Amino acid sequence: MLQVRTAAAPEHVWEVDYHPNGVTTLNGQPFEWDLAALGNNRYHLLYQGRSYSAQLLEADYTAKTMVLQLNGQRLELQAKDRFDLLLDKLGMSAAVSTKVNELKAPMPGLIVDIRVAVGQTVQKGDPLLVLEAMKMENILKAPGEGTVAAIKVALRDNVTKGQVLIQFS
Repeated sequence: MLQVRTAAAPEHVWEVDYHPNGVTTLNGQPFEWDLAALGNNRYHLLYQGRSYSAQLLEADYTAKTMVLQLNGQRLELQAKDRFDLLLDKLGMSAAVSTKVNELKAPMPGLIVDIRVAVGQTVQKGDPLLVLEAMKMENILKAPGEGTVAAIKVALRDNVTKGQVLIQFS
């Protein structure tokens, strides 16, 4: 199951489910369509008796974002699979800002590794700490760029959800 949002209307969410038997559902309803690849990331789509011209302009498979042109209209899409939705539910979704002030614990757990030092400069995605929670090790990564100003926890510390772990300058 995927959740798909457009940048123009992020409050509007489509739930798309593709089953191995070839059946696709959109918001729980069968979605019957015909798609033909034309080459050069261009496609022809038939849906409910209407014809659509589609072109994939950009795709970032890591960030799960796409930019499509559908009948001349530009659409920016963000997809979330079941794992992304679980991370959101656990409070571990990615932060939006590029500069950060602090890293907080997304859930209660035990600090089992500290991978940075005070004064170290980090970039978005750099591993900072390893938090053991629910019998799983979770690598907490930098949500943006910054310099480590203070590490507020020590190895083997128990932490609570929302507790400040690292401060950045």
